[in-house]
Amino acid sequence: MMEEVDKQSYLEEEIYQISTLAAGNFALPVVLDRLAAAAVRVTNTTACSMRLLDEEAGDLKMRSTYGLSEAYRNKGPVTKDEPVIREAFEGKAVVLDDMRIDSRVQYREASIKEGLISQLTVGMFFHDKPIGVLRLYSPEPARFDEDAIRIARLVASQCAIAITNARLYNEALEGARMAEQMRLAGIIQRRMIPEKAPCMCGLDVAAVYRPCYEIGGDLYDFLQADDHTLVTGIADVIGKGVPAAIMMSMFRGTMRANADGGYGRHSMEEIIHKLNAVACNECKDGEFITLFIARIDTRANTLTYCNCGHEPGVLLRSGDVHELNEGGLVLGITQNTHYSIQTVPFEQEDCLLMYTDGLIDAMNFDGRIWGRDRLMELLRNNPTTSAEYLLRNILGYRRRFVGLASQTDDTSIVAVRRDVNANPHGLDCGCHK
Repeated sequence: MMEEVDKQSYLEEEIYQISTLAAGNFALPVVLDRLAAAAVRVTNTTACSMRLLDEEAGDLKMRSTYGLSEAYRNKGPVTKDEPVIREAFEGKAVVLDDMRIDSRVQYREASIKEGLISQLTVGMFFHDKPIGVLRLYSPEPARFDEDAIRIARLVASQCAIAITNARLYNEALEGARMAEQMRLAGIIQRRMIPEKAPCMCGLDVAAVYRPCYEIGGDLYDFLQADDHTLVTGIADVIGKGVPAAIMMSMFRGTMRANADGGYGRHSMEEIIHKLNAVACNECKDGEFITLFIARIDTRANTLTYCNCGHEPGVLLRSGDVHELNEGGLVLGITQNTHYSIQTVPFEQEDCLLMYTDGLIDAMNFDGRIWGRDRLMELLRNNPTTSAEYLLRNILGYRRRFVGLASQTDDTSIVAVRRDVNANPHGLDCGCHK
């Protein structure tokens, strides 16, 4: 009697240890190895294997074993359509009293070589869905009775919980890694967005960046080539996470590399081709960069631009709105792309507006898009004003339309207004002459 009590106490302790694995936060391989060893101890058998169902492949992958050789572990594939597996997934406990003569044994020779004679297979289920099988082996024939089946079912149910919990834990770890990646990517991107607009004699400049998430694909920058030339560009990098942020950093560096006299030595078309070549080398399948770039010369009162598959820039002049479409394809598709450059007058009170598609693609709760038409109407009715006030006005009108509806794309806007009276440093730099 005392022996039976000790046996029951031992069994209860082992089941408790298995349940702690079910409740703990452990990596899946660790959980499986511990469960396989515990299953052998609890059932007082020789060996155990655990196979987990691969839904896509339709087979069961060997994920953990105890007491089995490497040769037996790698004996061959096991599919969910095999008779024993099919019965186990129907909720049956499948007992093979002698694997040496049972026709349901797929790898008979391997079993004989391993010294295995009897086998018990039970399914592991979570929320009535099969996730794998637990198999116990013995070198004795007819080893598994009703008590063994009952214990095996109990162990299998705890294994299913532990395995599912471990999978969720792994998913949580992966989510944490992704969140950290996005945080780092966000830091990289924010460092590339200028903290404030440049102060340049003869120009009134303002910019705004409104991210939707921690990391986005928008980029704008200002490059002062000399005391009367400002180069500004706005881009949208199509990509995700840290790789997209790194691509943005690389692309911004290439743009800035040409600021140190490059825009004097080379034509804008040559520089665009350099940027496209870099994008073609760095962009993977499905990745590309849109860009609108402009060079403003306050001495010549000109605006030279190229639109590389981006939203057209807008030139505001005395209540008229002109979209700047000249350019070519997005960057990063093909090396042999032709880009055309356009130069237009840029005189007193003219204003250049550049933006990313997040501005006009904003939706309200009814699913209606704010759209380019509403932006153009606003610009036509907007009196000549400062660059900063113009941006506030645009965002204010858009906010009235979309309300508190959440957005899925970043918004970046840059406004550059020609104002000969703008002299932020209080110096006579010749812009009034």
